[in-house]
Amino acid sequence: MERRQRPRRWTALLAACLLAPVVAKATPQFEVEAAYLAKFAPFVVWPQTVFPTPKSPFVICVQGDDPFGAQLDQLTAGQSVGAHPVIVRRLPRVASDSGCQIAYLGGSPVQSQGDALRAVEGQPVLTVTDAGAAGDDSGKGMVRFVLINGRVRFLIDAGKAGQSGLAISSKLLALAADVAR
Repeated sequence: MERRQRPRRWTALLAACLLAPVVAKATPQFEVEAAYLAKFAPFVVWPQTVFPTPKSPFVICVQGDDPFGAQLDQLTAGQSVGAHPVIVRRLPRVASDSGCQIAYLGGSPVQSQGDALRAVEGQPVLTVTDAGAAGDDSGKGMVRFVLINGRVRFLIDAGKAGQSGLAISSKLLALAADVAR
């Protein structure tokens, strides 16, 4: 994987912005993941067609098991992505027409993580998952949270995102533990 040198100042600033809500307090894994979910949106470009109106909400969906509770709601309260107010929806299952811009796919007995990924495949939805069992490819979202040396990091599949019409900022790619193209 080839990485170009990014200006350290921008990378440090981006890291500080992404981690600011979580550095202030020692948080469990799901609180760190919630903070990342709340901060990913400004670093991804969605096709204009995903928003029916200029002020349509920007929707973060949590499908299936919700490890975040009120934390994600607190982190996104009063936030917006451009002119789009951020809202959080919890869904037992997702479909191509669920209206999600970001979908954390936790999986559940109603819809497995793999089924949820297939339901929005090819749609302009940034899919986010937790790392599954070793060798299990069914739960790989475009962004995948992993634990590395006890810290929450993320992997990005930029190729999969591009196939769905999403462009991920080079600043966010520079912070990923690994990037697949």
